Amino acid sequence: MAIQLKPMEQIADKWARRAQAASPDYAAGVAAPRVDWAAAAAAAADAQAAGSQEAIAAGRFKREVLKAGSAKWQSSAVTKGSQRFSPGVAAAKADFNAGFAPFAQVLSAISLPQKGPRGAAGNLERVRAVADALRAKKVSGAS
Repeated sequence: MAIQLKPMEQIADKWARRAQAASPDYAAGVAAPRVDWAAAAAAAADAQAAGSQEAIAAGRFKREVLKAGSAKWQSSAVTKGSQRFSPGVAAAKADFNAGFAPFAQVLSAISLPQKGPRGAAGNLERVRAVADALRAKKVSGAS
């Protein structure tokens, strides 16, 4: 015997109502988790790597991207992303400052080679100096 379900529209409506009403529960859960997030996430590193490799091997990323399509991405980016962008940027200002400051220090300490005329091959050395210094900072893991 088949499982009897309500019409999908009713299921989706109920899900949306209940999920929206759960915002305080979400905030409370984040404020007082049962398990420390960082410790649990770090402990799951091997499982995350294995799952990622399995997904890569199975081609799931590409499959799901093609399944969703550009229209879904665009619709979600316009309807959700545009509304969340400005508040998200404002909320992340201190994080941006903390994250970029070490790279700003590196940039301000670079001594660039003399600039040549437009198109001069030596000008690429200026680019290389910046790229090498930023990459060294990135892979050092030091903040």
